[in-house]
Amino acid sequence: MSSEKKRGKQAREAKPKVSKGAGSSKALPKPGERAAILTDQRRLKMARSPHAYVRGNTTRFYEWIVETNGDSLPRGPAIWICGDCHTGNLGPIANQEGKVEVHIRDLDQTVIGNPAHDLIRLGLSLATAARGSALSGLTIVHMLEALAAGYESAFGTKRAKAKLSGRPEPVHLAMKAAVRRSWQHLAEERIEDLEPTIPLGKRFWPLTRAERREIDTLFRNEAIASLPTGLRGRNDAGKVEVIDAAYWVKGCSSLGRLRYAVLLDVDGGVIEGDDLCLMDIKEGVKAAAPRYEDASMPRDNAERVVEGARHLSPFLGERMRASRMLDRAVVIRELLPQDLKLEIDALDEGEARKVAFYLAAVVGQAHARQMDAPTRRSWLAELRRGRSKTIDAPLWLWTSIVQLASSHEAGYLEHCRRYATGVN
Repeated sequence: MSSEKKRGKQAREAKPKVSKGAGSSKALPKPGERAAILTDQRRLKMARSPHAYVRGNTTRFYEWIVETNGDSLPRGPAIWICGDCHTGNLGPIANQEGKVEVHIRDLDQTVIGNPAHDLIRLGLSLATAARGSALSGLTIVHMLEALAAGYESAFGTKRAKAKLSGRPEPVHLAMKAAVRRSWQHLAEERIEDLEPTIPLGKRFWPLTRAERREIDTLFRNEAIASLPTGLRGRNDAGKVEVIDAAYWVKGCSSLGRLRYAVLLDVDGGVIEGDDLCLMDIKEGVKAAAPRYEDASMPRDNAERVVEGARHLSPFLGERMRASRMLDRAVVIRELLPQDLKLEIDALDEGEARKVAFYLAAVVGQAHARQMDAPTRRSWLAELRRGRSKTIDAPLWLWTSIVQLASSHEAGYLEHCRRYATGVN
């Protein structure tokens, strides 16, 4: 070990295992108090905007689809779908070799089901963001036409697929930022510190002894320890050590599940960013997205998430493992600096159609790679069927989004009345 690494290891060992960060441990919630606090936080996050309400309300989305459309949607091919395909669940993702592409980045709801559901959910997310940006109804009509065209391009000619290379400005900026990011960026963003500890405070809460014991045991498992050692440039035989861990207050719809941040050291070189790893442990729960009844999927929810990721988002799927912790299914993955979500809460009129086309094409490609040529042709023919003279998109897509937008707006206002009144 180099003298620099030795100094880094000695410095780490001289530090307390847990930093108090933004507040004393007395002010932090006890494990038994987590559920009520997290439920309140999730409700308040959903009250921030109609788009936030759409993103955090997957269950109601599918309930309203059944209520409003019933069996009127086309029955698409039986493939793995995202199940929660809103704009925040797409973004730059790096693979183990360091290549970065825009993929689906959250697969909690993945099932073998109807690809039409992903297209509708993405369209609703974009339409809600557009309305929040005060864009006109006509602009939204054109956005949904671009959405249909972008999705269909994944099933058509090579020339049509080539259009994906022209990234709209919000996507271009996210990709530019992603490829430039380093461990320092990730540490400052996620744990607000470059030191090898996780500061407790608003975002990170203390663990129980049982949780810490289970996390230590988890990373002694060779199959899990191989996740951080498998990245390019790391020592495949490097020893993996848990430096620190905390309960992670993260996400919206996932608030209330088991969620942990784990800081690892690979091969004792904590002074070097490449030897530090920030791992995300997330509970796998039953999907709200409807599955095809005759589909064969893993019964374990974590294994289902990993299997869906391997089909829909290979860059992410190769970096995930399913396991069990505290007798619950959990998904483990390393967070890389290049992994970013697209921030499209606001849309510019000049970019709206380009964003819709591009993101729909990303989702279309994730679907198309699972189909053989005859299935792709058949699904494309179904998508192009029954167009009207007033909108160049499937009528079931337009009708679904209009009805869902109305239901979500009413649901959002009622949600604010029930859960956000009296909150500053």
